[in-house]
Amino acid sequence: MKVLVADPFEQSGLAGLAAAGCEVMFDPALKDADLVEAIATSGAEVLVVRSTQVTAAMMDGDLSLIVRAGAGYNTIDVGAASARGIYVSNCPGKNAIAVAELAVGLIVSLDRRIPDNVAELRAGRWDKKEFSRARGLHGRTLGLLGFGNIAQEVARRAQAFGMDIVIWSRRFEVDPGADLAAYGFETAGRRPTVEIVGTAGEVADRADVLSVHVALGPETRGLVDAALLGRLRPGASFINTSRAEVVDHDALAQVVRDRGIRVGLDVFPGEPTSGTAGFDLPLLQVPGVYGTHHIGASTEQAQEAVAAETVRIVRTYKETGRVPNVVNLTHRTPATHMLVVRHRNRPGVLAHVFDVLRADGINVLETENTIFEDAEAAVARINLDGPLSPAQLESIRAGNEHVISLQLVTL
Repeated sequence: MKVLVADPFEQSGLAGLAAAGCEVMFDPALKDADLVEAIATSGAEVLVVRSTQVTAAMMDGDLSLIVRAGAGYNTIDVGAASARGIYVSNCPGKNAIAVAELAVGLIVSLDRRIPDNVAELRAGRWDKKEFSRARGLHGRTLGLLGFGNIAQEVARRAQAFGMDIVIWSRRFEVDPGADLAAYGFETAGRRPTVEIVGTAGEVADRADVLSVHVALGPETRGLVDAALLGRLRPGASFINTSRAEVVDHDALAQVVRDRGIRVGLDVFPGEPTSGTAGFDLPLLQVPGVYGTHHIGASTEQAQEAVAAETVRIVRTYKETGRVPNVVNLTHRTPATHMLVVRHRNRPGVLAHVFDVLRADGINVLETENTIFEDAEAAVARINLDGPLSPAQLESIRAGNEHVISLQLVTL
């Protein structure tokens, strides 16, 4: 199996792919048209990327799997991949601790103004009176938007600081009575407290620190808008280590100016696509706004874990045809009926069934064939986009002697 790695990647990961029997091509400089050509000419079946944009034009060769060596996959045209039958997989949770550590670092830095302390001392100025003014985090309230792997790790660390935690997440809209003990958080009679609320606005109302941890999608794009930011109390802190597109940055700049909101960002609109480049965002020049270079997942520990997970995904695909962590399979097909075929395990039985379905213009959406002990018989479950008439069922039954029975189930 040919694997093209088109972003910086750990040596342990490259060695792991080679040990799995893959032909590994490693060129982290490939981008845009060069990457299109490399995929087409190399015959790569698997593409591994981190931050590189993967477009539809890159999917016309032999590619059958794209692995995002990280959690988010908004840099990949998932719709184009799905239309071509290309799996898209990611490595969820492997960098959660790294991102959580940075988020907490930004929270502490904003409260104690650590970067400003350092800058003043480097400039030869001593101002203990000014920098002694800090609120402290103990007893404050941390608001979390989202409660995936990263947010949960942030919550654990915030608890160690003695912060109360209030949470809104789309997962709790489905299950608003969720027991947080299932996530490892005790809530009854404990300090600091952990609580789920019904809306993002309620979190903003109560938060001394608001931290965003949602995936980017149609429901979350622009989630943190002027109305939500306007509900933060003056002097509160705002942290974003998820995706820039979930925040209205014009509105964010406004509340920084008007309400003294302090801000820590690891993601930005219009980020450079290369590792080094000029970057000018006026918001970053405002006192009380701290930025880091989209480095949340960039620790040695996290990158090694992501590399190991990437190897596991590719190895599993190579050896079994199955893809762990696949993100673009439908949860429910448009199938309306299921044909259950109990049959003797002989060549040509399913081919006969499919021939009848094809001739009658009925599309097969999913198939599962389960073999009984000793491999003498099997049951095929075939999901279809329409019903079969009694005549069609009889044609399947009578057309092959190894068909034992048929059952048509309405889904």
